[in-house]
Amino acid sequence: MRRPFTSLLALGLLLCAPIAATAFGLDDVARQAEQLAKKPHVAPPASVPEYLASLDYAHYREIRFQPEQALWRKEGLPFQLQFFHPGHHYTRPVRIHLIERGRARPLPFQPEAFDYGSLPFRERVPKDLGWAGFRIHADLNAPGSMDETAVFLGGTYFRALGQSQHYGLSARGIAIDTAEAKGEEFPAFTDFWIEKPAPGVKRLTVLALMDGPSLTGAYRFVIEPGRETVMEVEARLHARADIRKLGLAPLTSMFLHGEATANTFGDYRPEEHDSDGLLIHSGSGEWLWRPLENTPQVRINRFLADHARGFGLMQRDRDFDHYQDLAWRYEDRPSLWIEPQGDWGPGGVELVRLPSDNSTLDNVVAYFVPAQPLLAGQARTLAWRMRWLKDDAGLPGGARVVATRLSTSNTERLPENRGVVRYLVDFAGGGLGQWRTPGEIEAVSSLQGAGKIRSQRLEPNPHTDGWRLTLYIEPPAEGTAELRAFLKRGEAVLSETWSAAYPP
Repeated sequence: MRRPFTSLLALGLLLCAPIAATAFGLDDVARQAEQLAKKPHVAPPASVPEYLASLDYAHYREIRFQPEQALWRKEGLPFQLQFFHPGHHYTRPVRIHLIERGRARPLPFQPEAFDYGSLPFRERVPKDLGWAGFRIHADLNAPGSMDETAVFLGGTYFRALGQSQHYGLSARGIAIDTAEAKGEEFPAFTDFWIEKPAPGVKRLTVLALMDGPSLTGAYRFVIEPGRETVMEVEARLHARADIRKLGLAPLTSMFLHGEATANTFGDYRPEEHDSDGLLIHSGSGEWLWRPLENTPQVRINRFLADHARGFGLMQRDRDFDHYQDLAWRYEDRPSLWIEPQGDWGPGGVELVRLPSDNSTLDNVVAYFVPAQPLLAGQARTLAWRMRWLKDDAGLPGGARVVATRLSTSNTERLPENRGVVRYLVDFAGGGLGQWRTPGEIEAVSSLQGAGKIRSQRLEPNPHTDGWRLTLYIEPPAEGTAELRAFLKRGEAVLSETWSAAYPP
């Protein structure tokens, strides 16, 4: 008979009876990060046996943590933990510690907590292998449901869910030199400390130590599940080397095709994406919306956002009919909104898109790049709030773009459509429906770069209770046209600013 996973912890946890005079916390992890940064980076040795590292995804999925072994399962606490086994892509085991009554104790790896399916590995797996990562369960959707709520697995990757959501985009602890010619650097979380929650507590605290060739860091995540799951994040960074491009609060997502792009994949889905746009709230108060595209080559755009108030990759389209996928539920993928806590200073939000024909791979990255670089020997402390949400109608408060469509044809054979491409942008919300007569509101559009706007038309759209803007663009012979447009009434701005490029 297998011993319950929780009972195997008892020997270690019972030693924690006295309350520590000073509770283990972020300061302790930060001291480790600071000392680590003073030493040369040492890449972790390959400690995962080849028979695990060479597993394909299908066979790796056979190794399943047994739910009845979940940590805290029998204690009636508001959270439970389950764990991931090393193997497949996850070949850097992490050390996991538990904090109870202020004291931190290691959580030893336990092969008996896993079901290996048809794989003949049970007796071969080293007892000291280590964990690949962990997932957090909570009463997210109903009392007693203990739904999966968040996952920390691989590098500095993590993701979470709010109520009635399905996993989509992910986040990372940091991004270094993303899309740079010399190649991106990928630090990794090496250690986690998870604080045991008291009964009735609604938030779980996770600490993490990060290490990489150029940077170390100490992180604290305070996670509160709910209709939108909120994470309060603090990061204390220490640079080993000069970092040319530091990406803060990076987000990664997938966009294969959508309403403004052709479906050239022979796929039955009208649209296929985890996110459909980048939203930015700049320090000046402007809201900017950039629809995503599957670009033919790597595309990088940086949007000025000094003293940014927020940014995120959003999934605005919530209509099942636009996806038609009963399994993947793209209409239920979360949006992720980042709110800097404190002033991040001058800088911009960078958007990177990679060409892709594979919906299982992320091809969109967004992060904030501060204007001030982080140099060797320097330290920086930052904090941000992460909101994993589904109904983002409050972002922004005014009218927003609900659809962007691109037409490069003239099937109607209309003279005004000859030699132009057309962007059709639908604005809705923010009370736009109260105006129905052309001329009551106006569109302000602009173009930078090559090409020019030949004309535009703004008309009510009764199907969205909003307005549709059509831009007629003379496409550039070479180069790119950067487009912007927003709605106003008199001097009052009514909408966010739509932004796009042609060619995409």
